[in-house]
Amino acid sequence: MKEILLSPELSKNLAAIYAAMEAGYDQVAGEISLTCEGCGDNCCDSYFQHYTYSEWAYLWEGIRTLDAGRLHRIKDRAKQYVTESRTLLAEGERPQLMCPLNEDGLCALYPYRLMICRLHGIPATMTRPDGRQLRFPGCFHCQEIVKEKYEQ
Repeated sequence: MKEILLSPELSKNLAAIYAAMEAGYDQVAGEISLTCEGCGDNCCDSYFQHYTYSEWAYLWEGIRTLDAGRLHRIKDRAKQYVTESRTLLAEGERPQLMCPLNEDGLCALYPYRLMICRLHGIPATMTRPDGRQLRFPGCFHCQEIVKEKYEQ
């Protein structure tokens, strides 16, 4: 994707929004006792395709902080990811490939990661600009916890 720039003010505002999201995530995860520890699933290999331009622009801020060697390694993994994704999609399969930003199980751009990477796991509701609401039940592990705790 083409590089997108945020103004310093928008970048600061987005960082504050992300901090609030993390606090909300921690609160909900704490209330339902959700942790990623011991989870057999890995959200870093989930095929997410819903991002905003603001998220991409903030991620680009992180990309611009990388040294040349690390950037080259990430670009190589990204090219491989695109090639493998296209092949799987052409075969009618949903790709389940590790995110190119993942290095040894950790996000190389963790402070700049996309919103889905910050919120994946917990149940969420999003209201679109047209007023429609989208509901997400949370990850598989979360759904099991909620069913066990709250359904009778």
